[in-house]
Amino acid sequence: MNAKEQYCAFRAIVDKEVTRILRIWMQTLLPSAITMTLYFIIFGKFIGSQVRDINGFSYMQFIVPGIIMLSVITNSFTNVVSAFFSAKFQKSIEELLVSPTPNYIIILGYAAGGVFRGLLVGIIVLLVSLLFFTQLHIYNLAIVIAFILLTSIVFSLGGLLNAIFAKRFDDIAIVPTFVLMPLTYLGGVFYSIKLLPEFWQAVSLFNPILYMVNGFRYGFLGISDINIWIGLGMLIIFAVILFYANLYLIKKGVGLRA
Repeated sequence: MNAKEQYCAFRAIVDKEVTRILRIWMQTLLPSAITMTLYFIIFGKFIGSQVRDINGFSYMQFIVPGIIMLSVITNSFTNVVSAFFSAKFQKSIEELLVSPTPNYIIILGYAAGGVFRGLLVGIIVLLVSLLFFTQLHIYNLAIVIAFILLTSIVFSLGGLLNAIFAKRFDDIAIVPTFVLMPLTYLGGVFYSIKLLPEFWQAVSLFNPILYMVNGFRYGFLGISDINIWIGLGMLIIFAVILFYANLYLIKKGVGLRA
């Protein structure tokens, strides 16, 4: 396939994903908006009113970047794992595999769909947050964009990896439930690790989501518990590793061929 044909193939996969996301918006977009609104009410208003300011910012301002990142991570991963596994289950993925579409175009197409949903939900959650406070503070817009974009890419590729290995519908819920959820809730979304005992601060440093949340928070507020450049480098490395892992597995037909 020449470059134009590859672009057409990529565009077709992305259009299919975007159309699916927008067509069933009550399943793909609305639940996250409702869930994050409850987080803002419970943690931001009820509990946050009892919490002192953190580095000069109210507790509500502190948790907003973390909640946005939580929604981006969850939706980027979930979109790709469900879409790709459904294509496997319905055998429609075989049409792509027997076509001249390069494997990397398939990966990029599905990942782009996950990025679209992750960023769209992130924007919705950001708009919802404005209902609870009027001042939107952005310290460094480039850092905000870099972290949210790279994070959505990483978890979209991670969702694809999960979908490749999944054999049953139950398998696509294992990683989000038993891996992503604990890591995100223990990744500094609702608290600063500086408030933890030294031992748990050290343990937290092994959680990669901590670096993503804090890097994103730095872009908004200019504060971080970790070195944001380590987080940025980690995201780039994860994205490259996951991309080539997916490329290798699809080339070998792992989880795709009977």
